[in-house]
Amino acid sequence: MYTQLDIETHFDGKLKIAYLNQPETMNALTKPALSDLRDFVKECSDDETVRCVAISGRGRAFCSGQNLDEAFVVGKEHHDHDIIRKIVVDYYNPLVLEVTRCKKPVIALVNGPAVGAGAMLALISDFVLANEKAYFAQAFSNIGLIPDTGGTYFLPKLLGRQLANYLAFTGKKLSAEESKVHGLVAEVFTEEEFVPKSMEILERMANMPTAAIKLTKKAFANSYTNTLKEQLELEGDLQQEAAGTEDFIEGVNAFLQKRKPNYKGK
Repeated sequence: MYTQLDIETHFDGKLKIAYLNQPETMNALTKPALSDLRDFVKECSDDETVRCVAISGRGRAFCSGQNLDEAFVVGKEHHDHDIIRKIVVDYYNPLVLEVTRCKKPVIALVNGPAVGAGAMLALISDFVLANEKAYFAQAFSNIGLIPDTGGTYFLPKLLGRQLANYLAFTGKKLSAEESKVHGLVAEVFTEEEFVPKSMEILERMANMPTAAIKLTKKAFANSYTNTLKEQLELEGDLQQEAAGTEDFIEGVNAFLQKRKPNYKGK
């Protein structure tokens, strides 16, 4: 079904991992790859059996960003000066929206370099788990472009104006550990521990109360534009919605009965 992705399913179908599978180009993004990723995330969001979604890369890189050969050849072949805008609007933007509004947690497993749009593919995820040998680079300025894939929206919010400007203007590489210090990465693991430790976290996420996580994502997303009063009102509404889920009842019963909860994601 997917030409650019290698899909793995774990934990009785509750976890799905999509691996970018073009290691010969360090998993550079093409239009087919972007379409596959968008479709994958949407399908996982709509599939009630899936409770957690992850994105990673095969080979030594997570993602090296846009495949420039594709953009250059198409642009030159058709003399279409709007080709970059079309790729951004038609392929990157829909993917960003699918990832950020996914009903399930979306986790980036950054196994190696994440550059340009590849870095932002990781950073638009709900959180990032990184191999200690990974690095992140906003390399857009190196070829005369601006950050896309949600970069101009998320980077100032994640880093603050000063550091966002510095990284976007210079294209400086941040190691995985530096990225964790600056709040871009949740956890950094050694090369040996990366897979087993990441899978432990993914297993936990696949067994969490998914409905509450979906509502938490919605609340956080709205906080960017809401006033405090509006956000407090939204919290009340979403908390009531969370209290109406089967998982809330299970969580309370498990707490009172001093046992491990068995959440269904409903």
